[in-house]
Amino acid sequence: MSGQFEAVVEVDRPVEEVFAYLADGRNDPQFSPRVLKIERIPDTPTAVGTVFRSTVKDAGMKTAREFRITELEAPARLRWAEVSKNSVTVREGGYDLESLADGRTRVRIFNLLEGHGLGKLLVGLALAAARKDAPAFGTRIKTAAESAIVSG
Repeated sequence: MSGQFEAVVEVDRPVEEVFAYLADGRNDPQFSPRVLKIERIPDTPTAVGTVFRSTVKDAGMKTAREFRITELEAPARLRWAEVSKNSVTVREGGYDLESLADGRTRVRIFNLLEGHGLGKLLVGLALAAARKDAPAFGTRIKTAAESAIVSG
């Protein structure tokens, strides 16, 4: 079983700056409280092939996660796939960004969750929780990006 969740939010910052902020996955802990630590490999600007290695806490359990950037088209599109072996993984995820009037940016985030082994039984629960949190997740992205990006 697999399924997708998504959120759409408008950020009061220019699309190029929002893209740069989101493309640096090391910013994820600012809006995703489940991310305890994250590093970029190699530690160079994000490109296709870059891996973000993280420790996350889901349902009270810590797990190691690795996501590889599979597509990067600044400033409009970013895609990733989870390469770690966990019971529930992200087969594909991404950001779609659109420039709006007055220097604002519409951001759509999505993740397609997939269960493996025992995870086939758990993916429905994970998906329900992610869908329930999606609007708040979008709001956390907006708040963090607006705090971090000083336009000027």
